[in-house]
Amino acid sequence: MNLIKKTGLIASVVLVSGILIHAVSNENITDKTPIVKGHYFPTEVNFAGEKTPLNIADVKERFDRELLVNANLDASTLLIIKRANRAFPIIEPILKKNGVPDDFKYLAVAESALMNATSSAGAKGFWQFMPDTAKEKGMEVNEMVDERYHLEKSTEAACKYLLDAYKKFGSWTLAAASYNGGLGGVNKQITFQGENNYYNLLLTDETARYVFRIIALKEIMKNPVQYGFNVAPAELYPLIPTKKIEVDSTITDLAVFAKSQGINYKVLKIHNPWLRDRKLTNASKKKYVLEIPTEGY
Repeated sequence: MNLIKKTGLIASVVLVSGILIHAVSNENITDKTPIVKGHYFPTEVNFAGEKTPLNIADVKERFDRELLVNANLDASTLLIIKRANRAFPIIEPILKKNGVPDDFKYLAVAESALMNATSSAGAKGFWQFMPDTAKEKGMEVNEMVDERYHLEKSTEAACKYLLDAYKKFGSWTLAAASYNGGLGGVNKQITFQGENNYYNLLLTDETARYVFRIIALKEIMKNPVQYGFNVAPAELYPLIPTKKIEVDSTITDLAVFAKSQGINYKVLKIHNPWLRDRKLTNASKKKYVLEIPTEGY
């Protein structure tokens, strides 16, 4: 892919899944048929309200593949369970505010396993933006500040991309596919094949699997017990309370600054990963908002 998705990360992310244990749902469990010991296959699924046509043989098999792969990766799944408990409360209201369906939080899971990952091609953050695309969507990216690592701002940027894609294609499923295959790449295949439905398009293997992976992650995360995952609430990573402080001047030494806020350099960088240097040069007097944890460190 050439806009947002990068080749290095997807192979590793396919081996990652997650579940949000506090959102366990047992609805329709009687409608599920076992596929392997401890796992189930749903009778119907959808993405952003757009039904997945499981009555089509290759669609059912492609979804089955992603469901089986992601449901049987115990260690990776447990990590994403814990991260989701912290990340989703930040992502969800931003999606809602922008009118982007809640299901797109699972796209972030597929992209990065809900961590500030870096791909071999140079894409970074939860939403895996390449530098040029990030700048196009309003993020600051340089040696001092890289807002691809800023969860709120990168989620806002992802919303801008997805809204543009939905406006172009009229389908949230195709918008999701284009996050991997690029607007131009997906549109080229729509034009060539004369089809405007993701499930009817022949795409590159990576993009052909992409939406199914997202839907599989959604299914597992919404129904963890059916897929054999039980995690105590105490094991989830909590959302750590913070206070926000605004700075509009140069900080010559972030370690000294951290101490002045009652924390240390490590904690400052953990909560503000978009700060990429040991200092923050700010000759233009730009306003930056830093998060300082008030407990949990």
